Amino acid sequence: MILDRYLLRQFLPIFLIALSMFSFVLILIDLFANLTRYLNNEVPVTTILLICVNYLPKCVSYALPISLLFAAAYTLGDLYAKNELTCIFSAGIPFFRFTFSLLIAGILVSVFSFFFDDIIVIPTLKSKNDLSRRSLGYHVTESSSNIALKTRNGNLTYYVDYFDNDSKILNGISIIETGDDGSFVSQIRAPSAQWMDTHWVFRNAFIYQYENDFLRVRELSYTEVYNEHPDIFRRQSVNIEELHVRDAKLLVEDLRSLGLPYLNEQTDYYHRYSFASTSFIVMILSISLGSRFRKNILLMNLFTSLAAAVIFYVAEMLSMAMAGLNYITPLTGAWFPVVLFLFLGIIFLFSAKT
Repeated sequence: MILDRYLLRQFLPIFLIALSMFSFVLILIDLFANLTRYLNNEVPVTTILLICVNYLPKCVSYALPISLLFAAAYTLGDLYAKNELTCIFSAGIPFFRFTFSLLIAGILVSVFSFFFDDIIVIPTLKSKNDLSRRSLGYHVTESSSNIALKTRNGNLTYYVDYFDNDSKILNGISIIETGDDGSFVSQIRAPSAQWMDTHWVFRNAFIYQYENDFLRVRELSYTEVYNEHPDIFRRQSVNIEELHVRDAKLLVEDLRSLGLPYLNEQTDYYHRYSFASTSFIVMILSISLGSRFRKNILLMNLFTSLAAAVIFYVAEMLSMAMAGLNYITPLTGAWFPVVLFLFLGIIFLFSAKT
């Protein structure tokens, strides 16, 4: 339709300009936030530029929703201000039909955003973070303390005071074994254990077991039964934001099977999908709210669209935080704001004056 092409010709240049501007601003914010540390560590200019280049795809991902919102609000506000929409409505064309091409653009950008994040943003963000850590001299230790985890379907529970990742030694160990019904089977206590390629070798270990209804203690003989890999005791240094969707799902499953906290990771995993729909949400909010003003139309369009987007992002942050604290399920935390604002946007869109 001619009007669809006309609307997109008005919309696309503004969207591309806004996307470039917001992406550039985000890069500058990250650059100036770390500039003092770069200078103190005498990081070369070429390295700083490489960090910025690797951060650019993530900035584009962040800038997509707000650029769509700005472009849609500005385009419709400008058409209102020039009375062009009056002619369109006088011809009997509904507002929903006229803005249908923008809604389709919002859906396409949402789909593009999901695959863009998973294919391009994830590896470049990981490169940016690794390069930043090396340049600033940060060292991430994989040793950990005060460990409690379950293995073998929850029948075996490890309590470890400290795990030395470099030497692969467990210190201050207590291993409790239970039956499938949760009944006590045995407990092993040892000051330390050394990983020997395929199993743990305990030093001065004792095992507690019931024999004839009496709790007996004896020295633990050599055994290769305890073969949990040292990697499960390491400090959780994996950043789920640096994992592809498939790997993020596997991480959540591993944490759950080991009895480790996984709610934040699972919420972030679901948020991968819900965040991609943000572009469409802000687009429909911008379109539906912008048609309700008759004075200072361009300014009010921009203001109300921005206000609605801020409310949406705040609601999303609160929902994600509640999911991480187990007040609501991770799936609800990731998707509830999206479903709510999508419902409100559809109501506002179909009730818009034309």
